[in-house]
Amino acid sequence: MKTNDVLLRNVTKVAAFIIFLFSLHLFFAGHYNPGGGFVAGLTSAGAITLTLLAYDIKTVKSMLNINTLIITGVGLLFAVGTGFIGIFLGKPFLMHVYTYLHLPVLGKVSLHTATLFDLGVYLVVVGVTLTIIQSIGESD
Repeated sequence: MKTNDVLLRNVTKVAAFIIFLFSLHLFFAGHYNPGGGFVAGLTSAGAITLTLLAYDIKTVKSMLNINTLIITGVGLLFAVGTGFIGIFLGKPFLMHVYTYLHLPVLGKVSLHTATLFDLGVYLVVVGVTLTIIQSIGESD
């Protein structure tokens, strides 16, 4: 049992937030630069793992209140579902489609189905990684 981990808990609150922001940057930068759903998912899982180290599993489960198996399943649906978008448009499986929109504040913005695929990969990586970490942690 941890006796005096006030410093670890306070640093974890700030560090986990910064790591999540960096994960968000990696996710959106992944289409044009290094990054994407896989790296962003690992980074987010690392932030949650840091929180698990600072607190116990019961506390983190009550804070997040997520089912990692459902996250994994939804991620698989996103990843496979984007593959079928190409088929519905008469193109090969996983052929990504994009379009451009003109938004009032942002101007010309491109929308890609690759972003939906990356979201699916992100959710699968976070779900599987947290399932493994929680199953290891619960056995102790």
